[in-house]
Amino acid sequence: MTKKKTRKPKAALITVDGVDAAAVLAEARSALGSGARGGISRWDASGVFQELAVADEAAGRPSARTLLLLYAADLAFRLRWQIRPILDEGNHVIAAPYVETVVGFGRAAGLSHAWLRRLFAFAPAPDVCYRVPESTIPASRRGKPSDSFLEFCLAQLRNGPAQWDAEEIRRGFLYHLDRLEARGKCTPATASASAASR
Repeated sequence: MTKKKTRKPKAALITVDGVDAAAVLAEARSALGSGARGGISRWDASGVFQELAVADEAAGRPSARTLLLLYAADLAFRLRWQIRPILDEGNHVIAAPYVETVVGFGRAAGLSHAWLRRLFAFAPAPDVCYRVPESTIPASRRGKPSDSFLEFCLAQLRNGPAQWDAEEIRRGFLYHLDRLEARGKCTPATASASAASR
């Protein structure tokens, strides 16, 4: 009698994108679940943005395009050292944020959609995509600075030589996520509202 092979459950790449870092992380934890095996991959795993944050004033401020190129390098690092190894073990990975946060920022900053899609063509498509609607973020924190990728970029652009309208970029970013949801490419996250307010 031969033993029946048990089939491993399919590993899934789940992404969570949004404007507020605490809400995105809360949704990532919720999506992973308490008993699930896997992990959460967050932006700046490589430390490139930490280095940028403490760079000397003489280094100047990066452009929106430079910030996106740095994110692409950081995402390549995350895929190599965090995301793919966990998926290869048959476990789920929550990428918080992933590509759509960056594409939303790039579009809001006036960069070409085609250029952005080519830049991130190396990133595998997620199995499931969640977005954290701004309406689910507790009112006490809505619109306040957070340690999200979007807020980091806005701080960099605000301190740079060009004049950027942070609110306009934020609106453009949210519009991108709204359109993804309307086209069925992302699902609104609901668990983050209660989890993030704890």
